[in-house]
Amino acid sequence: MSRLFHALTLGQRCGALLLLSLLAAAWLVPLFGYNQPNVQHLSAAFAPISAAQPLGADQFGRDMLARLAAAVRLSFGLSLLCVGSAAVFGILLGVVAAWSQPWCDKLLNFIANTVMALPGLVLVLLISGIAPGSFIMLYLGIALTLWVEYFRVVRATVQPLVHSPEIECSRLLGFGRWYLFKRHIWPAIASNVLTLAAFGAATSILMMASTGFVYAGLKPPTAELGLMIVELFPYFAEATWVLIQPLCVLVLMVLGFNLLAGQKA
Repeated sequence: MSRLFHALTLGQRCGALLLLSLLAAAWLVPLFGYNQPNVQHLSAAFAPISAAQPLGADQFGRDMLARLAAAVRLSFGLSLLCVGSAAVFGILLGVVAAWSQPWCDKLLNFIANTVMALPGLVLVLLISGIAPGSFIMLYLGIALTLWVEYFRVVRATVQPLVHSPEIECSRLLGFGRWYLFKRHIWPAIASNVLTLAAFGAATSILMMASTGFVYAGLKPPTAELGLMIVELFPYFAEATWVLIQPLCVLVLMVLGFNLLAGQKA
């Protein structure tokens, strides 16, 4: 682990530390008793910072610290799930397209171009609109948007390798395709895939927040950053400090993943 950390650039280390800090805080907060993000206390609406509520309360008197911690856990979980699914699907289809017959390559490339023709957020909104408030539909919409990037990068990288001398020698020695993938293909695509994964996680978080902005994503009282921002926006004048909290957390999460995606010079 230490060797991997030292291999990162300064920007990537900052991004990793920022994300780990946010994730650790999100999981540790409930252990200190701040584990009721949806409990309302209307008499304590916009309560100031106190020992009982270290970040104050929202318009319904709900603990902002508990809600932000729950929102961070939700955003991290969705982003990792979407990135993992999209990466596996995109890498698999990219390798198949590069390694198969021309007709299969053309078919898969046509499907990818068709998905790319629709703006990503529009596709997410269309799929989420099938079952508003469904976590599964939101996940499917984002994952279906992300897989195309992996497919295109992997396909373009693998195509020149398929007939390379190294792979031809391994074939002649009787090694199977799984060995060829581990030995020759994965080292060639790993760096690009990991970079796309970091950018994809940031995109997933932004897309999830964007659906919350237009009430097409998860529904109240779910603690989700975009939904929290929309609910608090009408109270901007009287409780600016409460609205700023989910905005800052959203910016920090996206910044952390973008820093982590930085390429070595």
